[in-house]
Amino acid sequence: MHILIGLLIVLFAIQAIRPEKNHSAAVQPKDISVQVSTPPAIRRILDEACYDCHSNNTRYPWYAEVQPAGWILANHIKAGKRHLNLSEFASLPIEQAKQKLNRISEEVSQHEMPLASYTWMHSEAKLSEKQVKELSTWAHQESLFYPSLPK
Repeated sequence: MHILIGLLIVLFAIQAIRPEKNHSAAVQPKDISVQVSTPPAIRRILDEACYDCHSNNTRYPWYAEVQPAGWILANHIKAGKRHLNLSEFASLPIEQAKQKLNRISEEVSQHEMPLASYTWMHSEAKLSEKQVKELSTWAHQESLFYPSLPK
């Protein structure tokens, strides 16, 4: 009984230790959509399936307010942004940006992204085969002609 009470106290106490939120008010000046032509269908896919982990603006689910789930999400978002931050895409050197676009194409077409662990809780992020093809083709085409818009 003492162990259970101790665990409850610890669980209650850790609720006060909250990770920093990943929020920004608007489209960032270095966002991929500023540098790369993103048709509305592609923008919707990016918003629904990519931006929560790969941008400076995450839509948090209710369980992000419960620790340690909030800590796990914060670490997952930091890792996602370390690999690709769509909000900072235009700051990448041209060759690195082309590589990132190719990587998007590859990972999406191979169903490596979005992660199954993410789509399990976010069904709106699960891509149809049509969306996989659209996003993969778009990223590959943009990698060939990057940068498509002047900085």
